[in-house]
Amino acid sequence: MLKKIALTTFALALSAPLCAGQAMARDYISIVGSSTVYPFATVVAEQFGKTTNFKTPKIESTGSGGGLKLFCGGVGVQHPDITNASRRIKKSEIEKCESNGVKEIVEVKIGYDGIALANSKKVAAMHLSREEIFLALAKEVPDPKGSEKLIANPYKTWHDINPDLPKSKIEVLGPPPTSGTRDAFVELVMEDGAKEIPFLKALAKTDKNAFKKISHSMREDGAFIEAGENDNLIVQKLEVNPAAIGIFGFSYLDQNSDKLQGSIIDGVAPTFEAIADGKYPVSRPLFFYVKKAHVGVIPGIKEYLAEFTSEKAWGDEGYLADKGMIPMPAKERKEFAAAAKNLKKLEM
Repeated sequence: MLKKIALTTFALALSAPLCAGQAMARDYISIVGSSTVYPFATVVAEQFGKTTNFKTPKIESTGSGGGLKLFCGGVGVQHPDITNASRRIKKSEIEKCESNGVKEIVEVKIGYDGIALANSKKVAAMHLSREEIFLALAKEVPDPKGSEKLIANPYKTWHDINPDLPKSKIEVLGPPPTSGTRDAFVELVMEDGAKEIPFLKALAKTDKNAFKKISHSMREDGAFIEAGENDNLIVQKLEVNPAAIGIFGFSYLDQNSDKLQGSIIDGVAPTFEAIADGKYPVSRPLFFYVKKAHVGVIPGIKEYLAEFTSEKAWGDEGYLADKGMIPMPAKERKEFAAAAKNLKKLEM
């Protein structure tokens, strides 16, 4: 009996912040997550605040992994309502959510983005293959002498990898492991680059874990620099150091096109059109996730979803496209707009 009373008391304490009494709840939407999605969510939030009677949502750029960790922390006003992500939520994250009482999650895919490797316009644009990028940034690479063994990365300059590349020092500023951009980069660039090497391609088929460890392990000798979750900081550093290359979402390149240029990857430049039609090889979908238990308690969540999924926002001619987000095809937009409106529970 005592155990039952204790459990009931705990359940009431957990649900108290989300009771019907609005005095107990926040009066604004709390959003965390991806630095890539941040500028898109911010412009929607500003539009939402201007055109409705609700307060402008509070948005924090924590990285996709960091945002999902906060989001899955529990139900209640101390936890965020929405998290942005530049990759899809993982099964392990869904399980973490469920273990903390976050049992109903609404997934909204919002569009597409490319990952750019950019440098200052003060120097020439880089023309790189994914194999060359892997060789430049992997912690261990195949012995240049030709044997099928891995050695600590010996390459100091881009010219060391390919005589056609400049003699500038390899110095790449990129996101930390908590970033969805980092996750996408290692999958779309490092893995595919490693597979251009025959014995690593074979390893990917025979021992996926060993291959993943090799292709996902970045240099720790100063050639690859973790620059944090603030992509604007990377942009600033590239202005100061023209020899360096930065890794971030296409929208940041688009917004700073007066100062920066994107590297040509496998012969394709990172442009709006090339990402939209699938020609640019380093592109990925963008998402946000909504805690259904907070809808109807935290004011404005349904209305915020309606603004984000409106054609004036994410449509072909919407204001998010003006900010560099690549719109989904009309059929996909219709599907995810319906999911947002109906608060359809995510199913993996």
